[in-house]
Amino acid sequence: MASRFGQFVRNFTLLVTFVVVAACSTPKPSGAAPYAAYVMDARTGETIYAKNADTRLHPASLTKMMTLYIAFEAIERGEISLDTMVKITKNAAAEPPSRLGLKAGQKVALRHLIRAAAIKSANDAATAIGEAIGGSEAEFAQRMNRTAKAIGMKNTTFANANGLTAKGHLSTASDMSTLGRRLFYDFPQYYNIFSRRETDAGLADVANTNRRFLDSYKGADGIKTGFTNPAGFNLTASAERNGVRIIATVFGGTSTAQRNAKMAELLDLGFASVKPGGKAVPPAPPVYEPQAAPEAALVAEAGTEGNRVMGAKTLRVSTVISASPRPRARPGSAPAEAQTLLAAAPAADPGVDPIAEMIAAEVAVAAMQNDIAGALAEAAGTPGVAMAAAPMAQVDDGSVMSLAAAMVTPTPPVPMAKPEHVPTVIHTATPLDGTQMAAIEPVPTAAEVVTRISTSGGRHWGVNIGRFNSRTSAERALMKTMLAESATLNEGLRKVVQKSGGYDANFMGLSQDQADLACRRLQARGTQCFTIGP
Repeated sequence: MASRFGQFVRNFTLLVTFVVVAACSTPKPSGAAPYAAYVMDARTGETIYAKNADTRLHPASLTKMMTLYIAFEAIERGEISLDTMVKITKNAAAEPPSRLGLKAGQKVALRHLIRAAAIKSANDAATAIGEAIGGSEAEFAQRMNRTAKAIGMKNTTFANANGLTAKGHLSTASDMSTLGRRLFYDFPQYYNIFSRRETDAGLADVANTNRRFLDSYKGADGIKTGFTNPAGFNLTASAERNGVRIIATVFGGTSTAQRNAKMAELLDLGFASVKPGGKAVPPAPPVYEPQAAPEAALVAEAGTEGNRVMGAKTLRVSTVISASPRPRARPGSAPAEAQTLLAAAPAADPGVDPIAEMIAAEVAVAAMQNDIAGALAEAAGTPGVAMAAAPMAQVDDGSVMSLAAAMVTPTPPVPMAKPEHVPTVIHTATPLDGTQMAAIEPVPTAAEVVTRISTSGGRHWGVNIGRFNSRTSAERALMKTMLAESATLNEGLRKVVQKSGGYDANFMGLSQDQADLACRRLQARGTQCFTIGP
């Protein structure tokens, strides 16, 4: 009896040992969501194979493909350059591995951050790229989502630039293949980075996380790996053989080796399914949805920090000017009967045609410099301006057209006086209804001249499409934009203005309606812009 019991104990012990050994030797599932796969003919975008391809799963570091797509887009638009020194924030420096090892406060060239994100899949580098372009991680995530929609990613939502697990940060095998195809066709000049086995990332030399697959599969030249515990082992890969390019994506692999083996099967399936010699049909340009602007909202940001465009803030207010009140007299100014008020002259006669008044304002604007500030500055140093304005107030019939005619009548040249001999005070007033008025007041005895510039019909509005590192780049961007949006910009004057941080590319000489329409259409095409008011 005892011997039988001892034999039972030994058998039970052996069974337990066998189960434990088997469990330890079997690859453990990563806890990933269900497996998904997708294969496409990259030449046409046609689907070859799909399984759970539209199931929303954790993309992990495949996310960085979108971060890099936007970085390449921003470089091409002149928003930032490869040589821009990006200041690392505490948020970026605190990201968990994989990391480049960035420290808060240090400055790193954008080109090195791109290499680290693409090759090493560095989370800190990806976050730094997003913050440099978007201003913050949250703003960059919004741009990622707008871009995803624009390039045809139908089931993807992003919450960060690196792919670490976050609520709502989900994508699909189909969408990631679409993104991989976009990287190849939209930015061929940068695509080669994904095939590098190693590269210099500034702080260190980094090795490609996808080097095993690149070395083992014939024709493979990219694109990106990804791994987190909830996602499993992910990979979007691209390979070309005999003029045929196949792109495939795997979600939920159980290990690097298993994922790579599955990817090889999928690519083999793709090459076996299509014939060489087919015509490539690149994807259409991205179509960006116009951003809804609240009644008073910041619609664009520009400015500079070193070579980097940090942004200008333009406040667009949806209002209609219903009246143009005369500014109140300044304390101590000349008596009302001694003032010459050109802006008030038409208002004194209720029968004056408002269209004629608008034409007169446009004529006045045409006689000035392109920008109002320059005109006022010129008037401040040129006594002839005040002298030429005086006869305009003395037109016998007081009509607007007569005023306009007087404004364009040439006046004899007046010798320039030294500034200290002709003191001039310029006052500007902007009532709440938006009308701008300027007063040029020679001191102390000359009559005060007030000129009202129309803010509705005058062609003194413009559109800024960015700040560039060189005048040539700015001029090239203006010409490219003019050709793409000739319907609204054909009447505009292309103008490059040198600033401390670069060269602003502007279209000037537009009406407010033209500028607003042009900017909305450009934003719909994915071109960042903001209107320039008087």
